[in-house]
Amino acid sequence: MNATVVRAGRRSRARRNIAVIITLTAALSAVFAISLMIGNTFYGPGEVIRVVLGESVPGASFTVGELRLPRSVLAVLAGFAFGMAGVTFQTMLRNPLASPDIIGISSGASVAAVFAIVVLSLSETLVSVFALGGALATAIAIYLLSNKGGLSGTRLILIGIGVAAMLDSVITYILSKAPAWDLQAAMRWLTGSLNGASWQVVLPFALASAVLVPALLSQSRNLGMLRLGDDSAAGLGVRVSSTRIILILTAVALLAFATAATGPIAFVAFMAGPIAARVMGGGASLLVPAGLIGALLVSTSDLVGQFAFDNRYPVGVITGVLGAPYLIFLLIRTNRSGASL
Repeated sequence: MNATVVRAGRRSRARRNIAVIITLTAALSAVFAISLMIGNTFYGPGEVIRVVLGESVPGASFTVGELRLPRSVLAVLAGFAFGMAGVTFQTMLRNPLASPDIIGISSGASVAAVFAIVVLSLSETLVSVFALGGALATAIAIYLLSNKGGLSGTRLILIGIGVAAMLDSVITYILSKAPAWDLQAAMRWLTGSLNGASWQVVLPFALASAVLVPALLSQSRNLGMLRLGDDSAAGLGVRVSSTRIILILTAVALLAFATAATGPIAFVAFMAGPIAARVMGGGASLLVPAGLIGALLVSTSDLVGQFAFDNRYPVGVITGVLGAPYLIFLLIRTNRSGASL
C-alpha cells in the first residue's frame, strides 16, 4: 500500500514538473514570437515565418532576419546559460546567494573586458576572449582560495564577495582613467546589452552551448545528490571532488560565453534558480527550468527595455531593477532561516 502511494506521488510530481516545463516553454515561445513581430515596423506572423524559413520578404528579410532574429536568439541563449550556470552553483553550494554574479565570477569577466577595451583597445572578438579568460581565471582562484581542508560553501561565498569587491574597485579605477570614447564602450558592455547582437556573435555562442549544455545536463543526477551534502552524496556513489570540479568548469564556461556575448546581464543567474525551485517544488532537477526562466527573464526584460518607456534601456538595466529587491529579500530570508534552494 505504501509503495503504491509513493509511486502515485512520484507520477503526480512528474506530471506537474512536465506541465511546468511545457508552460515555461510556451511562454518563452510567445515572447520570442512577439520580439520578432514588433518594432518600428510591425510584421505579421506570416511574414515572420516566411523570413525564418528563408524566403525573401521585402523589408522583413533584413529587419527580422538580420536585426530582430539574432537579438531574440541571443536573448534566449544568454538567459538559458545564465540560468543554468546560476542554479548549478546555488544547488552545489546549497545557498541561493551562491550565484556567479554575487561571488565574483561575472566581475572577473568584466574586469578583463574593461581592461581589453580601455587599456588595450582590442576588437569586440578579442574583448570576448578576454572576458572568457577572466571568468575562468577568477573561478579557479576563488575555488583554490576557498578549498582549504575541504570546500565550504559559506567560505566560498564570502571569498567570492571579497574578490568581487576587489575586482569592482579595479574596474572603477580603469574607468576613471579611460578616454571618453572608450568609457562609453566599456559602460555599454558593463551594463549588459543585446544591442550588438549579430549572427557573428550568436553562432559561436550557439556552438559552445551545444557542447556545454548537454555536458551540464549529464551531471544533473550528481548535482542533485550534492544538494544532500558531501557525505550523503559520497555514500550514494558520487565522486564529490571530481564532480564538483566538472560542474564548476562547465558552469563557468557557459556563463563566460554568455557574458562575453552580452556583457554581465545583472541578476539573471541569481534569480532564475530560486524562481525555478518555487515553481518546480522539491526533488526535481532545476537545470532546465532555471534555464527556461533565465531565457524568459532576459527576453521579456529586453522587450520592456525597448518598448515600455519613452527611452530605450539595455536589458541589464531592467534585470537590475528586478533583481536588486529580490537580492534584499533573499538576504533577509537567508539570515532568518538559513534558507537554501
